[in-house]
Amino acid sequence: MAASKLQAFWNHPAGPKTIHFWAPTFKWGISIANVADFTKPPEKLSYPQQIAVTCTGVIWTRYSTVITPKNWNLFSVNVAMAGTGIYQLSRKIKHDYFPEPEAAVAEE
Repeated sequence: MAASKLQAFWNHPAGPKTIHFWAPTFKWGISIANVADFTKPPEKLSYPQQIAVTCTGVIWTRYSTVITPKNWNLFSVNVAMAGTGIYQLSRKIKHDYFPEPEAAVAEE
């Protein structure tokens, strides 16, 4: 049973013998780096970088659902990219445009 599942995975059109497997697999590094940046202060985040990560995630998530064969590795990595990008953008926007009340008093 396990051997047939492994063989089916190995021979899949988006399996490990193709670039359609390896490109999204290495793309996980971007999402992992974005998760690691969750501890970075919001003022150090970049709008252009996070917008690019978010848009890439949204666009390629949609694309991965319309191509043949379905590439669920591509889908999952891009959902992660969109999610981490949206979270980082929300942190940056909150920091830049909605300062904490005590921080606003300290600046005066």
